[in-house]
Amino acid sequence: MSGQYRNSDQPLDSNVEASALPPAGDAASKAGASATPDHPFLRACRRLPTERTPVWFMRQAGRYLPEYRAIRRNASLLEICHTPELAATVTLLPVDELDVDAAIVFADILLPFEPMGLGLSFIEGTGPRIEHPIQSAADVETLRPVDPVTDLGYVLETIQLASAQLRDRVPLIGFAGAPFTLASYAIEGGATRSFARTKRFMYNEPAAWHELLDNLAQTVGRFLSAQAAAGAGALQLFDSWVGCLSRDDYARYVAPHSARAIELASEAGAPIIHFGTGTSTLLDSMAEAGGDVIGVDWRIPLDEAWEQAPHLGIQGNLDPAVLSAPLPEIQHQVSDVMKRAGRRAGHIFNLGHGVPPTADPERLKAVVSMVRERSVAHV
Repeated sequence: MSGQYRNSDQPLDSNVEASALPPAGDAASKAGASATPDHPFLRACRRLPTERTPVWFMRQAGRYLPEYRAIRRNASLLEICHTPELAATVTLLPVDELDVDAAIVFADILLPFEPMGLGLSFIEGTGPRIEHPIQSAADVETLRPVDPVTDLGYVLETIQLASAQLRDRVPLIGFAGAPFTLASYAIEGGATRSFARTKRFMYNEPAAWHELLDNLAQTVGRFLSAQAAAGAGALQLFDSWVGCLSRDDYARYVAPHSARAIELASEAGAPIIHFGTGTSTLLDSMAEAGGDVIGVDWRIPLDEAWEQAPHLGIQGNLDPAVLSAPLPEIQHQVSDVMKRAGRRAGHIFNLGHGVPPTADPERLKAVVSMVRERSVAHV
């Protein structure tokens, strides 16, 4: 297992020492190095006209792929993440299998919790478990600072390996969890539906809450910037849980920290996708917090969502459950999303959330073909 950052000009079996990341000022020249800037995905991120609508899928490298399941028989999720050669292999699987327009690095948003001292494990059938959850203001003070190069270098090495293999085929997306979503995991100790502990901490310990989110914003922003310097052509900030908040609470307790994370990440020069679920009432506020593209789920029609952030690109928003429907229904729903986008510059076709583990790869291939056919035909 390698935890070091390998320089991209070295062969995979090299034993060279880890190299330092380029200074922040050099990151912009590195961003997108793995793919031509004229690729439809990167052009759409910048709201430039494209020859066709680009398409990729969140969680496209995962449990629904037989090749991934075969790898998992011999390695845990964390072992794959910590082993750049394995993680790069998984990253590339859907590019070959589905012919998508972007790869996304195989990693997990909770990986920074390990160097922070929170502890992290994954329970089969249950999900992530935080071994030392934050329960008091004092716990926030004990969090250790995270250096992306020394503490998360295995992710950066995965990006280098994957981007070197992708070359000019498709761009590679790096990602991280947004401050609110990470804070929720850290406080709840794992997944939740109620967010009761998170909101209790937020309301009753406001100073510690803002200290925690500032810490996470700094960590996330620097990590995303490092991913762009390593070769990621675009970045996605996942605020998967922020839809549990009211508009006022988002503005008071979250938006400044998301904005700070995006500000730091933006210094790298790569376009940023700002994504959340259940965020129909927050889209304009999230757009104000930053990013080049707003990611939306299926709970709001794409055209209505775009009206809330007309100055940004938009990513989405097929309901993942539709993948289990008959092909005529999938075709109908894909066409509806495409018609609502209207071939306006800036649309990236995606699901409204991640690929379900039970998804049939053939259905995903069909969606890619449908998007290509309709976008070229200007339907």
